[in-house]
Amino acid sequence: MLGLRTTIYKVANIAEAKAWYAKAFQQEPYFDEPFYVGFNIAGYELGLQPEATPTTDKPESVVSYWGVEKIQEEFERFVELGATEHEKPTNVGGELMTATVKDPWGNLIGLIYNPYFKLP
Repeated sequence: MLGLRTTIYKVANIAEAKAWYAKAFQQEPYFDEPFYVGFNIAGYELGLQPEATPTTDKPESVVSYWGVEKIQEEFERFVELGATEHEKPTNVGGELMTATVKDPWGNLIGLIYNPYFKLP
């Protein structure tokens, strides 16, 4: 295993989602096609794909957590941009904090402050 490479969010309107994710993650896409939009988020791929059958009723069985330094500020910023609160920032042990929001298309986005995890 080489580690995590890509997290993909399925969206009803890829053009609207591209604009929203560019603001939310403060990054422009490096790959931009009608069938896929890819963002490089600190070396990890965030991808958008159009849904064949659009729905905002998405499963919550898997969460990708995106690392942040100031979790409360980022959580509030995502909500201000139109995300829905799912789980407010919560201490889950030591200094570790997690939170989740749902994007305007119903996808679960995790935020994590984890001072213990270091990239190789």
